[in-house]
Amino acid sequence: MLPPHRVVVAAFPGVELLNVTGPAEVFSVATRVGGTRRPGYTVRVATAGGEPVATAGGIRLMADLTLEEAIGEADTLLVSGAVRVADREVEPVLDGGMIDWLRRAGPGTHRLGSVCSGAHLLAAAGLLDGLSATTHWRTAARLAADHPRVTVDPDPIFIRHGRLWTCAGIASGMDMALAMVTEDHGPELALATARTMVMYVKRAGGQSQFSVPLAVPADPGDRIGDLRVWIGEHLTEDLSAAALAARLHLSVRHFSRLFQRRTGTTPAAYVESVRLEAARRLLQDSSHGLPEIAALSGLGSVESLHRCFRRRLGTTPAEYRRRFR
Repeated sequence: MLPPHRVVVAAFPGVELLNVTGPAEVFSVATRVGGTRRPGYTVRVATAGGEPVATAGGIRLMADLTLEEAIGEADTLLVSGAVRVADREVEPVLDGGMIDWLRRAGPGTHRLGSVCSGAHLLAAAGLLDGLSATTHWRTAARLAADHPRVTVDPDPIFIRHGRLWTCAGIASGMDMALAMVTEDHGPELALATARTMVMYVKRAGGQSQFSVPLAVPADPGDRIGDLRVWIGEHLTEDLSAAALAARLHLSVRHFSRLFQRRTGTTPAAYVESVRLEAARRLLQDSSHGLPEIAALSGLGSVESLHRCFRRRLGTTPAEYRRRFR
């Protein structure tokens, strides 16, 4: 039998406990469900000096090895992020030692992934340049602003590019781990693992992690925030950049810059995201046909609906309805 697949989860003070233990439990349960006929997984936690670390909730997390000892010892390396709240804004913690270590450990790892704001650490180490990535929706705009060479999509619960994986964090780390189990052992073991853990069977990576209008909370008097609310209530109207700029009495150029600085995305991409979310809800919760859904969501035609789903989710509206309804 092949040796077990070695998983190392790198952690530092302030991590969310579930970011570490959620994926670890998926791999552990998959090993037990798979039985002796499969190689299974070993999971170890690595910290800077091998010392215990306090998680965001105050629970102390024990380590199995140091970061230096972990180099070359992982088939799958996951890095968990941490956040802090400053002036009521959530910010990722950018641990310099972890970033330096990822520059050395990341390139040689067979499969590399981040959980939650760990994507900020991968990006700072230069490991996400030229790729699409996701992270928790509350820090996605910061990731896009800090790393323009990374295409940030705050919508999916996880994204995979070859050996590199990123996920939204918290519970979605378990979804990403299940997808890794699928890659390693096939869908039957992943499904059995999800059932054993009483999880929502298996959420595909294309499922939305959040409501688009809530991605960047609006402050009182925030014109862009008010506009985002208005967009969500008027999906069938003209929502071109020119029309939206005129609504705020701004030039298109100034409006586009202001909108992107505030939200981390362009007006066109934001409008498409909101319309796509509306189409998803209609597919999941209504019996409307595709022409009606295309019209009600503001996407216009069935052809536009199909193109949007193919481009953004890698699936068709019909397949999405079958999977999530």
